[in-house]
Amino acid sequence: MAMVVQRAEQSISTVAVTNSSIKCVIATSNGLVSSHQDGKIRVWHASRSNGSCDHLALRAVLPTTTDCLRTFLFPSNYVEVRRHRKRTWVHHIDAVTALALSQDGAEMYSVSWDRSLKVWRLPSLRCVESVAPAHDDAINAVAVSADGHVYTGSADRTIKAWRRHPGQRKLALVGTMEHHKAVVNALALGVGGQVLYSGACDRSVVVWECAAGGGMVATATLRGHTKAVLCLDAAGDVVCSGSADRTVRVWRRGVAEAAGYTCLAVLDGHAGAVKSLMLVRRSGGDHDGSCDGCCSAAHVCSGSLDCDVKIWRVTVSCL
Repeated sequence: MAMVVQRAEQSISTVAVTNSSIKCVIATSNGLVSSHQDGKIRVWHASRSNGSCDHLALRAVLPTTTDCLRTFLFPSNYVEVRRHRKRTWVHHIDAVTALALSQDGAEMYSVSWDRSLKVWRLPSLRCVESVAPAHDDAINAVAVSADGHVYTGSADRTIKAWRRHPGQRKLALVGTMEHHKAVVNALALGVGGQVLYSGACDRSVVVWECAAGGGMVATATLRGHTKAVLCLDAAGDVVCSGSADRTVRVWRRGVAEAAGYTCLAVLDGHAGAVKSLMLVRRSGGDHDGSCDGCCSAAHVCSGSLDCDVKIWRVTVSCL
C-alpha cells in the first residue's frame, strides 16, 4: 500500500459568490447547483471564454419566481411551517443540507432540516413534488440509485427508501431502515449502486444490501472512527468515511461474500473535522512505474473544518 499526501493548491480565482453559507454543491452538465443555509438552492451556469470557464453566472434561485407565482394564489398550496406561519409547498424553510441528481439528470432531489424531501424537474427548474414531513427530524443526506430508489438519512436515526411505483407520479415510502443509534449524517452508494452505506454520530458506517425478498438489510458495520462519521463517498468496491475525529478511513469490500470489509488506510493529517469527501478510482499501473499495471489506485479528496483540502493516493491492491 502506498500513500502520498498533498496539500491542494490555493484557488487562483473565485468563480461564484453567495451571501449564505453553502451546505452542498453538485456538478451538472453545464455548471453547478449549490444548497444553502438560508433554505435556497442556487443554479450556476458556466461562463466561458477561450474554451475555459472564467466564472459561474447565477441562473436561478429555487424556488423560481415562476414557481412562487404558480402556487401563492391558491390556499391549498400553503402548509404550516411554524406555529401560525404558512408558506407554499415549493419552499424549503430551513437549511438545504443535501442534493442528488437522478441517473438520467432529469430530476434533482433536495432535503432539508425542515424535514422535507423535494423533487425538481430539470432543466425547467420546476418543483414538482414535496414530501413533508418525510422524517420526524432534520434530514441530512440523500442518495439516488440507478433503479430509481431515493434514500434519505435523518437525525431521527432512520434511513428511508422512496420510489415511484409503475404508473404513479408521486414518491412512495417503500422501506424504513433502522440500525444506527444516533443521528444519520451521510449516505453513499457503491458496488454499481447495489450497496448503500450510511454514516452516523454513533461512529459507525453501516452497509446495507438488497435482501432476497426485497428491501435493504444491514449486512456489516464498519467501526474504527472514534467520533461521529460526517461524510462518505464510494466507488466500486471501495468506500471512504470522514469523521469528526479528523481522519479519513478507506475500506474495501471483500471479493467473497464472507470476506467482509478491510480497512486499507487511515488518512491522518487534518487538524479539524472532515466534512466532505470525493473518491475517484482508476485502474492501471501507478504513475511512479512501481506496478506492472495490475494495481488499482484510489484518489481521495478531503475537506476539513481546518480550512484545508487534501488529496490522498492509496494503492488499493495488486491482483
